[in-house]
Amino acid sequence: MDIKNFLSAITQISEEKGISLKRVIETIEIAIAAAYKKDYGKKSQIIKCKLDPKTGKVVFSQIKLVLDEDMIYSEEELEEMKKQGEHQEYQEKQEEQKEEGKKIRFNPEKHIMLVEAKKINPKIKIEEELETILEIKEDYGRIAAQTAKQVIIQRIREAEKENIFLEYKSKEGEIISGIIQRTENKNIFFDIGKVLGFLPPEEQIPGEFYRIGQRMKVYVLKVEENRKGPLIFLSRVYPKLISKLFELEVPEILAEQIQIKAIAREAGSRSKIAVLALQEGIDPIGSMVGQKGTRVMAVINELGGEKIDIIEYSEKPEEYIANSLSPAKILEVKVMSKNKAFVIVNKDQLSLAIGKNGQNVRLAAKLTGWKIDVRDEEGKEIKEEEEIEAEEKENETNNK
Repeated sequence: MDIKNFLSAITQISEEKGISLKRVIETIEIAIAAAYKKDYGKKSQIIKCKLDPKTGKVVFSQIKLVLDEDMIYSEEELEEMKKQGEHQEYQEKQEEQKEEGKKIRFNPEKHIMLVEAKKINPKIKIEEELETILEIKEDYGRIAAQTAKQVIIQRIREAEKENIFLEYKSKEGEIISGIIQRTENKNIFFDIGKVLGFLPPEEQIPGEFYRIGQRMKVYVLKVEENRKGPLIFLSRVYPKLISKLFELEVPEILAEQIQIKAIAREAGSRSKIAVLALQEGIDPIGSMVGQKGTRVMAVINELGGEKIDIIEYSEKPEEYIANSLSPAKILEVKVMSKNKAFVIVNKDQLSLAIGKNGQNVRLAAKLTGWKIDVRDEEGKEIKEEEEIEAEEKENETNNK
């Protein structure tokens, strides 16, 4: 064997497929063992190969499981099973592996009794594996060589799929850049590197146009295993896409000087973000907006013009709710039980507070987790909690 060329070949495979050199060598060892078994072994034998990549030398060995009398069926038990019609079923199940807590059928090619095993290795114990070195064979037939080739191809494909799955599994909850490759049944397929990710219709921004060859950022929603390879589910509507985009634009977030506390989003239309300064002297809204709005505009442009309201988070519900209704100016916030809040605004601010089709107050409610009722200063007075509950019960009765 030309060791220099051999080492070069396996190193090249390792680099091209992104598989560790150790894994490639293990794959080759399995393939050589399969070829050896095909020409010189028996069907039920367990044969292993150890390859030294520096010298090119191989060592073959046969593995046998060490058993004692209590672990195997006696001839009388097997005969009884045969009479009862269970022998064939038992044999099919037990030839593969020993079931925990059950006896197995002794196979001299796979098993060895403890007494015999101790003659070879006095320190061997029950259920340990006895390794016996086999004669090295240099000549392999065409079928054996073909078997080795198939094993190598299959194992490398499996290792490659596993590596890709683990790589992208670690990227769940992150954003990545992808290029739109094709559309199929309303699914958008992105080239995201070593594999294609797909954007299902429900994760697409309403009204957003997707063009073949277009590059955009997507959120890795989840990664699942599949026999054909990993399935990468992407999203353009998930709220955390916005926080991850801001992390790219606002260094204060990664420096833990600013924290995004909550996000409420209606993808493609409008979003609200609550931010909190973790360090004194930091203006959280100013940092998010950036000089002349450069930071927030970078995110807006990535989202196709989606409007973004940035408000300051507060532990005080009254302040937080008032901030959440920005850009409307709030006169008073009265919080009730069961996460209900009444908000009073000037008459000219009422439509701004509610928003088009109720969007502003709806997003504010999602952001804060409070049920918000907006009223103008000339409207009805805020009722006491008992009156509100009584009115709600009366309405429920009438609806029934």
